[in-house]
Amino acid sequence: METMYLCIVVFLLCLAVFDLFVGVSNDAVNFLQSAVGARVASYRTVVIIASIGIGLGAVLSSGMMDVARHGIMTPNQYSFEEVMTIFLAVMVTDVIVLDVFNTLGMPTSTTVSLVFELLGGTFVIACVKMASTDGLVFSNLMNTEQALKVIIAIFVSVAIAFVFGTIVMWLSRIVFTFNYKAHSRYTIALFGGIAFTALSYFIFMKGIGKSPYIPKDASLFIDNNIKTLLLATFVVSTIAMEILHILRINIFKFVVLMGTFALAMAFAGNDLVNFIGVPLAGLASYNDFIAHANGATPANFMMTSLMESASTTPSWLLGAGGIMIIAMATSKKAQNVIKTSVDLSRQDEGDEMFGSSSAARAIVRLSQNMGSSFSSLVPTSVAKWVDNRFREKAKDESQDVAFDVVRAAVNLVLASMLITIGTNLKLPLSTTYVTFMVAMGSSLADRAWGRESAVFRVTGVLSVIGGWFITAGASFIACGIICLIMFFGGIAVQIGFMALVVFLLIRSERKYKKKMAEVGSDSTFQLMMRTRDADLVWDMLQRQVSRTQAYVCRFALDQFNAIVDGFKDENLRKLKKSTKELYLEGNVLKKLRKQEMIALKRCPVGIAIERNTWLHIGANSNQQFIYCLRRMLEPMREHVSNSFNPMPQVLIDEFTPIQQKVSELMKLTEKLISTNRYETYRDVLADADLLKGELSVVRKRHIDRMQRAHGNSDFQVSVVYLNLLQETQQFISNMRHQLRAAKKFTER
Repeated sequence: METMYLCIVVFLLCLAVFDLFVGVSNDAVNFLQSAVGARVASYRTVVIIASIGIGLGAVLSSGMMDVARHGIMTPNQYSFEEVMTIFLAVMVTDVIVLDVFNTLGMPTSTTVSLVFELLGGTFVIACVKMASTDGLVFSNLMNTEQALKVIIAIFVSVAIAFVFGTIVMWLSRIVFTFNYKAHSRYTIALFGGIAFTALSYFIFMKGIGKSPYIPKDASLFIDNNIKTLLLATFVVSTIAMEILHILRINIFKFVVLMGTFALAMAFAGNDLVNFIGVPLAGLASYNDFIAHANGATPANFMMTSLMESASTTPSWLLGAGGIMIIAMATSKKAQNVIKTSVDLSRQDEGDEMFGSSSAARAIVRLSQNMGSSFSSLVPTSVAKWVDNRFREKAKDESQDVAFDVVRAAVNLVLASMLITIGTNLKLPLSTTYVTFMVAMGSSLADRAWGRESAVFRVTGVLSVIGGWFITAGASFIACGIICLIMFFGGIAVQIGFMALVVFLLIRSERKYKKKMAEVGSDSTFQLMMRTRDADLVWDMLQRQVSRTQAYVCRFALDQFNAIVDGFKDENLRKLKKSTKELYLEGNVLKKLRKQEMIALKRCPVGIAIERNTWLHIGANSNQQFIYCLRRMLEPMREHVSNSFNPMPQVLIDEFTPIQQKVSELMKLTEKLISTNRYETYRDVLADADLLKGELSVVRKRHIDRMQRAHGNSDFQVSVVYLNLLQETQQFISNMRHQLRAAKKFTER
């Protein structure tokens, strides 16, 4: 039995390593988003600075480990067997939940998942114990007061971060404007001094100052002289910032990099418990059982030792910090999640990742009405002055930035302060909640949510927040169920869950790689967004539209032939495959259309107005191909699925020449569009008209044939064939519209 529990402990530690990779992939957005979005330095430099912060924060994080030991449960009321069951269920659930959210590219919260998993597992075991033992109540088995305090702190941090982010950013923009270089001569040193002092207070004086690794005399000196140290820090840092400004060093970039270091340090100090707290608590439980069991069984050896504070060795913390650094620097999932957060807070219009929801539309309308009412109360002169401060007078055109360094500095400094306050109060605040909501509040105050993008940004924020609440509920329920099954199933079931986790993680990694290969990088669109030359954007857009339309021609022809052949051969599998591929391609075309419209706005105004109609006609034709093929496919799939009469040979022989002519026309169209050479343009249109006429004749002949038929044995297949003729005629019409739109859009 001891050997089995040793295996469980080893498995917990292995999951801790993987959890570090998965968790940091999810949470790297917290401290990299602002520096990456503002492009204050290369990605490599930002990662190096963040790595130093993570390493230092990891070493100082041992005080937070108590959350996993006795922050939720009252361990002296639980046996070694019960505690290990809870810990194993927590880790199994945690890795699965986090990996699912990372694969979807959605920021979630490792803190919320850990807390609610511990709550779910402990709650279930507490219910079992109360059912079997008289006199036990939740207050005996769970640290309800601390658990409630943690939960409230997590969710209240959402509102606090958003409100403070909005207020501080609005004031900062009033002071510095978007033309911050012209307005920072006398204020930048003060801003830098305040930022450095705030970070120094919470990180160095409260963080390192409370560390067990510095002499007690030094810690006592800091406590007794905190006001003097703060004043001295402010004066010295303000003078230093002014000197750096005189030397033409960008203070905002310095503050952003300093804030990245501070936030990474706060993240490691606050969130490391989420990744290794439970496994280390399991290891401590196992060591205590081996050393003091004295013949007791796992079922009756009580875990009183977990009531004591954790004494994690620096080697464990340094090792965890090293793994976090490697994960942050190498994870592709981390970059995917960073993109989600940066896109939702960027200043300029771009490819909106989220659609429009009724809730978002209602919020935007309400906000507009409230804003109009408030504006009527503000004097006109004040309103004009404020608007002038928010007008982008001198934007740096040489860099591809989502937002400027002023907003990046506010995001980092404010988030660092809020998170470090929570860490020093021993509250495991969600760094994801705080940093994300600070970024959203600052982007709102910065007027990044214009009328053209507000509804999409609000939908994105609601989606992310909804994902957090789903994380809480899913973690609580899933961990409770898994813990209950493990408790009654015993060791055999626990081994089964360990095997299941390994299988799911391997499968998830393969699916994610496949998804990334299919999605691609949208490099052309990103290049158009970075390019400031309108003529160059127009050239790239023409090539992009031509490539898309040529591809749609090939795709539509392939699906047309697959659908017709699947119907002829009664191949249900082929028809189902076409259904799936048409659905996926429809979603891709919607995204491409949105990107092309955004890019068209960056083209020369005259060209954009002139070619706008043809862009829409071409995009509509792309979509109509999909709709036409779906209408063609659905009755065929139903017919074959119900095993109705097959397509008669006479109909196959009649339609085969038509199918061949459709293939020839589509191949010619694809060649004209892909080469942008339209010498035979008129001939292709004329051949298309002839084919449409031929289809009309065949269609009339088939209707006459149906009316003359005796009996109903082939009526169902005749109706499906009639639909095939009608949709093929529409298919050719779509081809003509697309070819005409492609020529008009790209002609000189």
